[in-house]
Amino acid sequence: MNTLNPKEIEKFQAMANDWWDPQGKFKPLHQLNPTRLDYIKQQIATHYDRDLTHKQPFKGLRLLDIGCGGGLLSEPMSALGADVLGADAAPNNIPVAQLHAKQAGLTIDYRNTLAEHLLEEGEQFDVILNMEVIEHVADPNAFIGACGGLLKPNGLMLCSTINRNIKSYIVAIFGAERVMRWLPVGTHQWGQFIKPTELKEMVQQATLTCIQQHGFVFNPLRWRWSISTKDLSVNYVMSIVKPMDSIDKKDYSLRSE
Repeated sequence: MNTLNPKEIEKFQAMANDWWDPQGKFKPLHQLNPTRLDYIKQQIATHYDRDLTHKQPFKGLRLLDIGCGGGLLSEPMSALGADVLGADAAPNNIPVAQLHAKQAGLTIDYRNTLAEHLLEEGEQFDVILNMEVIEHVADPNAFIGACGGLLKPNGLMLCSTINRNIKSYIVAIFGAERVMRWLPVGTHQWGQFIKPTELKEMVQQATLTCIQQHGFVFNPLRWRWSISTKDLSVNYVMSIVKPMDSIDKKDYSLRSE
C-alpha cells in the first residue's frame, strides 16, 4: 500500500511557510475553517456524548488529523482536550506546525508520515479528521482503507473533499485559482475530485458506514461559508463510523437546522 503522490507533496512543500497567514496561499482554508470547525465539534460531541460547554470536552479522546498541514485543525482540537497526532506527508509542514503549537502552549504529536505507516505501527484513534486530503493522494481507496484500519471500534471519521462536476471546475479551479487567485494555479486537479457516490463506495469497501453528508457552501454576496444539508455540488463532508448497533439511535443533525 502506498498512497503518497510526490507531485502533490511538492506543491504543499513549497507553500509550507504560508499555513498561518490568513491572507496567504491558504486564505480559502482560513475562511472555511470556522465553519468546518463548528461541524467537527458538533459531530464529535454528538458521537461521544460530550458537552461543548465544558472547558475541555474532548479530554480522553485520541484524535488523528491526517494531512494536518500547519495545524489549523490540530490546534483547536488539542485546545478542546483531545490527545492529537497530526500527520502529514510533506516534511516541511511539520516544523511549521510544531513551532506554532509551541507558541500557542499546546502539546501535539506531529509526525511526517502516512496513514498506512501509522497502521503498520498499530496506532488506533477515536476520531480521524480527514479534511481536504483524499483528492491529493495516489490511491484514494487504499487511503480510506488505511484510515478505516486506524479507527477504534465505534470510532468516528470526518472526511471532506471536492465533488467532480462542471460546477466544481468553475468554482474550485477556474474561479479560486485563476480568477480570484486564492490558490496557486495547479493546486487542484479536477480529475482527482471525488463524487459523493464514489466516496460512499470507498467507505463501504472499507467496512465503514456513512451516517451523514453535508455541503460546505460559499456565498459570494455575504462573503461567508455555511453548511447545507442538500448542496454537495462543490465542497462536501461525510461523517463515517465503524459499524455499530447504536448508529440509528443518535441524532447527528446540525443544531442550526
